[in-house]
Order: sequence, then structure tokens, then C-alpha cells
Amino acid sequence: MRVGVLGATGYAGQELVRLLRRHEKIEELFLSSSSVAGQEYAEVYPHWSGQDIGILQDENVPDLDVLFCALPHGLTASRARGFLERDMKVIDLGADFRLNSAQIYEEWYKLKHPDVELLAEAVYGLPELNREQIKGKSLIANPGCYPTATLLALVPLLKDRLLYTETLIIDAKSGVSGAGRGVSLGNHYSEVNENFKAYGIASHRHTPEIEQELSRAAGRPLTVNFTPHLVPMTRGMLATIYVRVKEGIHEEDLRKCWLKHYEEEPFVHILPRGTWPQTKFASGSNHVFLQLTVDQRTGNAIIVSAIDNLMKGAAGQAVQNMNLIMGWPEEQGISGTALWP
Repeated sequence: MRVGVLGATGYAGQELVRLLRRHEKIEELFLSSSSVAGQEYAEVYPHWSGQDIGILQDENVPDLDVLFCALPHGLTASRARGFLERDMKVIDLGADFRLNSAQIYEEWYKLKHPDVELLAEAVYGLPELNREQIKGKSLIANPGCYPTATLLALVPLLKDRLLYTETLIIDAKSGVSGAGRGVSLGNHYSEVNENFKAYGIASHRHTPEIEQELSRAAGRPLTVNFTPHLVPMTRGMLATIYVRVKEGIHEEDLRKCWLKHYEEEPFVHILPRGTWPQTKFASGSNHVFLQLTVDQRTGNAIIVSAIDNLMKGAAGQAVQNMNLIMGWPEEQGISGTALWP
């Protein structure tokens, strides 16, 4: 197997390198970076010293079996057709193929979609929800980190019609690595350290992705109140969701729904009552941790989901998708547990 990573020096790209280097099926790894082509990978990431990762290439991609694209939005869609015509499997870690509507993409990303016709061929790559659709496909839209944490918590409950959807509040927090490796004022140490802030209020680009997939599960259009926050930690994501349960529905009904849907899932864990998800549970792993309760005073379910934003929220899920489309064991290369403490 020959596998490539475009954007190999970003945080998600580097995480892909870590996972692919230990994957049993990968024989050759092509790594590309338009900004530092020609440099040894260990020059960019010295912790790879002595590992013979190789030299970073430009974006002149050779023939490969699978290509991961960890690029800014707009770039993958402008090149994906050419890769597909060369019989490559393309897994896009960006936003170019997550939304079904080019109009919504253009509204939220302020960019004309480079290849609208390909949207119909892309499969939304959340394995626990779309496993059968992913298998054997050639173009996978790897979900965003916030949508992954949110959808895994809510989709089974919406499919079973256990929740009202008139007011659905998603309060989510992410480590700073979710903003990427690029330099910006808001990500400087002195801006982030000992600070906690909301951002992208009523305007975050993951909002339409969340609404699209929740609407699909609910069987009707719905909107959400989604507010992300930046936490002074490197990695991790915690989503706290508030939604009213339908009359006659109890906490045990919600829990049974989760158990029914996820009982065979290797990466999704419904915690025992009284144990609430923490970002450390998932740090460095592809695992998801879920918990809920129903507040008897308000009639609202309070649902908490924790993932690692760079793993299940990006690179780990991308490798999980590769395993599915190639017909390999789904846990191959990504089965490890979290680093603790």
C-alpha cells in the first residue's frame, strides 16, 4: 500500500504520520508540504529524529492507493477529481465535501465551491453512523471535530424520536490545537494561557455541518444553538448538550437507545452512572466517552461527550475511514487507549 498525506506538517497531518507509520498495511508513505518542501520531516518535527521519515515533497502527487488531504478549505476540492481519475481513494480532512449544498458551503466559507458535481459522490465519514455507506467508496468527507462529538451523542436519540428539537443547545470546548498550527494573535500563549473564551458565536463554520446531519437523523430540518469555546490546553474536546426530552421518556430510555446503537462499537463508550466524560479519558486516542442525565426540574436531558480533537476529531477517524474503505479491520493502527495522566 502506498499512502500519501497532503499538508503533512499541520497538527492533523503530523498525527496522521504518527498513525500511518505504525499501520501494518502501509508500505510506503508520501508526505507533502507546500511551505517546507525539500526539508527533512525531522527538521520540522524534531521528535521524529532518527525515524527516517524522509524528505517532504511538493504537491506533485505520485500514484498512490490512498491520499489524505489535510489542507485549508477550497484546495482539496480543486484537485480531488484528478486524484480520483487516477484511481486514488481520497479522504478529505477539510470541509470541502462535508456539506451537501454548494450554496450553504459558499455562504459559510465565503468561497465558491471548486467542484460542485463531486459533492454527490462524497460520503460523510462518521463510521459509527455511516459505516455501510463508507465501505469501498473513493471520496470520504472526514467530519469536523465539533460535529463528531455532537453527532455521536445526539443522532441515535433523534432517530428514535426521543427528543424535542425546538431548542437544542450545544456548548462545546476545544483545546488550542483545534485551531491548527498557523500563527494568529488569538492562539499566542499569552492570549490563551489562564484564559477561557467563547468564539465563533452564532457563526462557527461547523454549525451547518451539525445541522445537516442532525436534520437527517430527525427526518426534518432543525437548527441548533452552537457555541464553541477555547480552553487553555493543547488537545481534547468536551461538548455539553441541553435538549428537552419528550413526554413519557425517561433517562433509562435514552441510555437504552445508546446501548442498542453502540453496543458493538469499539470506540464509543457509555460510562457508568455517576462517571462523567473528561478530555483526559480520550487524550491521544480514537475513543469517545458519553454520559447523560435527565434533570427532573427542567425536563431537559444533559448530555456530555468527550473526544480527542486531533484523533477521533481528525486523524484517527480518517484512518478509521481508510480501514473501512479498504476492507481492513476497523481498529487497525488506532486501537490504543489514552495517555494518562
